[in-house]
Amino acid sequence: MNLPTRVRLVEMGPRDGLQNEAVAVATAVKIRLIEDLAAAGLSDIEAGAFVSPKWVPQMADSAAVLAGLRRDPAKRYPVLVPNLQGLEAAIAAGAREIAVFAAASERFSQRNTNCTIAESLERFQPVMAKARDLGMPVRGYVSCVLGCPYAGAIAPAAVASVAKSLNDLGCSEISLGDTIGIGTPLATQRMIGAVAAHVPVARLAAHFHDTYGQALANLYAVLQLGIAVIDSSVAGLGGCPYAKCASGNAASEDVLYMLNGLGIETGVELDKLIAAGRFIADFLGRPPGSKVSQAWTSKN
Repeated sequence: MNLPTRVRLVEMGPRDGLQNEAVAVATAVKIRLIEDLAAAGLSDIEAGAFVSPKWVPQMADSAAVLAGLRRDPAKRYPVLVPNLQGLEAAIAAGAREIAVFAAASERFSQRNTNCTIAESLERFQPVMAKARDLGMPVRGYVSCVLGCPYAGAIAPAAVASVAKSLNDLGCSEISLGDTIGIGTPLATQRMIGAVAAHVPVARLAAHFHDTYGQALANLYAVLQLGIAVIDSSVAGLGGCPYAKCASGNAASEDVLYMLNGLGIETGVELDKLIAAGRFIADFLGRPPGSKVSQAWTSKN
């Protein structure tokens, strides 16, 4: 079995993790969290989203978060944008990298972005053109790659079609998200196989939520296929405002512990990552949603 020798972890906690929290998280707390994650060795940390504050109020201070971060050429702080207006706001705030998001489910696309999949991809064309002119990398997300809260199971061919469209638009990397955490390893491998027929595996990332406790198993399954980029969320933060049954993303601490056990390099220090997770969990008033963090706490 040929597993990658190195994996790049993309930390989702400050954006995907916090966006659905009912408790308002102060800008200073978000900045401290991001700085702690960077100090742990993470090089890619999604810092915010330039979306409507009416729909995602937790992200309303994304410009202030970017302004407060110490910039390091070795660190990347991408932000999510839904359209050209969001891109322009991100540029004004000093963003250097962005992400766009589409869905593999028509019904989810309608509920999440009030448009069809085709219409969402059309909206990205001016975003991609402007980003290309500025030399700004664009990451693409595909949600509901294994199941949809409204439409049930999603065919691998549907995921492959959307991923190919994002690739054709010029996305530098495409993250495949099991938004409701319904996937199992075999279904996950079949989905990756369908996508890989159109997009090189080297440009794919895995983004799995842990609703059914399958996230680590699914990540191990995609590592076997050569996926070497993993999205995760410190302390297991997260969920989706348009998928009420979804739990948080795979906990970064748990993912790192597994990768360490496999002898896969990441450049991330587990003890510092656990400390960052404890910090934000304490602020939110609950234990970290990471089994490794809980075990570490009881041991130490």
